[in-house]
Amino acid sequence: MAVSKDSGGSGDAAPGGGTPPARTAPEAIRAIPVRHYGRYVSAVIVLALLALLVNAFATADLEWGAVGDFFFDDEILEGVKNTLVVSVLAMIMGLVLGILLAVMRMSKNPVTSSVAWGYIWFFRGTPVYVQLLLWFNLALIFPMLNLGPIYKDEMTDVMTPFMAALLGLGLNEAAYMAEICRAGIESVDEGQAEASQALGMSNAKTMRRIVLPQAMRVIVPPTGNEFINLLKTSSLCAVVMFEETLRKAQNIGNNAGAVVEMLLVATIWYLAITTVFSIGQFYLERYYARGSRRQLPATPWQKVKQNVFTFSRGSGSGAKA
Repeated sequence: MAVSKDSGGSGDAAPGGGTPPARTAPEAIRAIPVRHYGRYVSAVIVLALLALLVNAFATADLEWGAVGDFFFDDEILEGVKNTLVVSVLAMIMGLVLGILLAVMRMSKNPVTSSVAWGYIWFFRGTPVYVQLLLWFNLALIFPMLNLGPIYKDEMTDVMTPFMAALLGLGLNEAAYMAEICRAGIESVDEGQAEASQALGMSNAKTMRRIVLPQAMRVIVPPTGNEFINLLKTSSLCAVVMFEETLRKAQNIGNNAGAVVEMLLVATIWYLAITTVFSIGQFYLERYYARGSRRQLPATPWQKVKQNVFTFSRGSGSGAKA
């Protein structure tokens, strides 16, 4: 028999007509984290290998005091300055020529596109070490640099170690930057150029004001990597007697009898330089990502704060809740 609402009974009556059993609250769910024993084992192995490596260098026959004594030596600082100067100038040369070569290669003119393709093919297909030696020994086949009424001088006076290093690095970098710029330009939708031309803009203005600004978000990340790689590749300029960081360190090491110590000094300086420019590359990429991402990537400081606050919340009194 059905129980009516006005009779004071409950709709969940027991089958036998008795009082229904009282409901109990469900037990709170306790989340038990899964233990990843493989992570613990791998962490122990990595830490053990790292400890062995540190112990090997700590007990090696090295004069660590010489590393600190020569780290800020005037000769070393001069080499660091030369490294930065030749790297920045070579990157500027490579970027300007790279954009020009990318536009030439994408041109419908078969002559300009073929010349650009040949340039990229040659400089990407030969080692930088060989190119540096070719520029440095150019006086053996061209004793005089004769540009007619514009300029004339002996090649040995023109092709100094700095000029050989700059041309060897800059012209080689232009070949790689051409491909990077071409990929960035082609990533922009063709409708952008068509719309700007419909508004009466010239091809040069369309490239400068419409295409290139949008292509920068594709061009910037590999360009930053290329510059960091160029900073390290500048150490090859020691072969043309250019007094950069490695050359200075080798000279001091040979004279002071501390060859390995001075190589460590050069290594630390290269790490410091590349670290600074890597941070700059991150913020530059973050700047150009504003137009393509809804949420910008967190900065290193923001990541640290997030991890610290997350750890604090997880270990506090409210962790169980």
